[in-house]
Amino acid sequence: MAAVTAALVVLAALPTSAAAAVQPAGVRREVSYDGRALIMDGTRRMLFSGEMHYTRSTPEMWPSLIAKAKEGGLDVIQTYVFWNVHEPLKGQYNFMGRYDLVKFIKEIQAQGLYVSLRIGPFIEAEWKYGGFPFWLHDVPNITFRSDNEPFKQHMQRFVTQIVNMMKHEGLYYPQGGPIIISQIENEYQMVEPAFRSSGPRYVRWAAAMAVSLQTGVPWMMCKQDDAPDPVKIVPATSFLTYGSDTQLRSPEGIAFAVALFIARKKGSFVNYYMYHGGTNFGRFASAYITTSYYDGAPLDEYGLIWQPTWGHLRELHAAVKQSSEPLLFGKYSGFSLGQEQEAHVFETESKCVAFLVNFEKNQMPKVTFRHISFQLAPKSISILSDCRRVVYETAKIKVQYGSRTAEVVQSLSDINTWKAFKEPIPLDVKRTMYTTSQLLEQLSATKDETDYLWYTVSHEYRPIGDGQLVLLNVESRAHIVHAFLNNQYVALYKIPDIIDSVTQTTFATPAGNDAVALNLAVMGKGEVWINGESIGRYWVSFKAPSGNPSQSL
Repeated sequence: MAAVTAALVVLAALPTSAAAAVQPAGVRREVSYDGRALIMDGTRRMLFSGEMHYTRSTPEMWPSLIAKAKEGGLDVIQTYVFWNVHEPLKGQYNFMGRYDLVKFIKEIQAQGLYVSLRIGPFIEAEWKYGGFPFWLHDVPNITFRSDNEPFKQHMQRFVTQIVNMMKHEGLYYPQGGPIIISQIENEYQMVEPAFRSSGPRYVRWAAAMAVSLQTGVPWMMCKQDDAPDPVKIVPATSFLTYGSDTQLRSPEGIAFAVALFIARKKGSFVNYYMYHGGTNFGRFASAYITTSYYDGAPLDEYGLIWQPTWGHLRELHAAVKQSSEPLLFGKYSGFSLGQEQEAHVFETESKCVAFLVNFEKNQMPKVTFRHISFQLAPKSISILSDCRRVVYETAKIKVQYGSRTAEVVQSLSDINTWKAFKEPIPLDVKRTMYTTSQLLEQLSATKDETDYLWYTVSHEYRPIGDGQLVLLNVESRAHIVHAFLNNQYVALYKIPDIIDSVTQTTFATPAGNDAVALNLAVMGKGEVWINGESIGRYWVSFKAPSGNPSQSL
């Protein structure tokens, strides 16, 4: 699991008169930022946020996911907005089913949580094209994510569409809604040098464009040190690919990173990416990304609580919240307690909290803090309430470890229950859709409507002498080749895991409300549909270094 802290470094709130006008007399809802924390209605807030994407779960799951996040001590749900699912064709919008962004946000509001809305519209997110719809590819003279008029026109149009939708539904905080902060662009600093002088101009334009929309809440950028005020930054994370073994980040390690961020950076807004990973349904995962997205998050792919991660972080949130007053308003001091130990103290006239940090991985040193001796666990942070009493240790897990079990409810191994369909193999080169003298670019040819594309080629061979042998040499990494000689089928070449046929079977809906998964361990590579809807790609035969598939369920 890759969960990280997110630094809220920025921001300016720009309440609008229209937003304020809808409030009852004497009530004014405002969000601003003063360099230390988000200020809501005049009060600094310590906020814990978790990333949860509406496109990676189903509407039926949303209430339970949000309730479990709230129970885990979160205040905010953060999500990207996915341009390519909402505008798959230019000017044709889709906000239905699991793409119902408004419904998702209203469910968050109904459960008393806030929303951080990452509009992008470039989002990365290990999502196809980083969230850009494919039709942008065909816009004349376009250069993505740069000071380019065709791109800026379409980007501004979509961002404005989303902002206006949120305003119309009254979802921004000054209107009485849950959205307290928004993000424009994403991780642009990683590619900015490639655009030379156009890059900084684009950053300034994107920031100014976002602020001009007057949402009444702050805007932020991710990994953008040169973002102009009032827009600044938040960090990102890693991901699992096919061919890699799952590496879960330990709950102790996550808690250490969060506590260190709060202690060293005076962090007041923490975001876990991901808090619920979910599923990359259909063909929306980017190249080599597994269908399961962060299964080891506090809420696993199926929405089940993953212990002890969920519980250990819940206790951390409670420990921090009980000392929110000195953290948000107290005077800060930091000093060394040893070669690899340090103390961070936040103190007001009446309240005090301390973070005692030990960076040594294999030692348990004793340190003296305010005339009291403390023994620190290896690679740990101890939180001291009133600067005296240990209320939380990142390396000490008190939560019982949980496990996830699966029971086979039906076997689909009987070949008689399957029906197969084989795509006809084209023989006549003259009847193909395109005729070219070179290979076509996959996406330009298919318009991203399929992962598959047939090529046909013919060669007229005239032997020089009698009895000469002819060898057809095929160099390929992930393709199927059918060979014909004088219109007679002579050979099939394919990587073992490549499918060249379609099979669908039927089974009864399993009883109960537990999560249901397909075990594809004996399959190769392809895509799975249930009731006509794709639930994602699989590539079981691409083994990780351990010899096991990266994902089989």
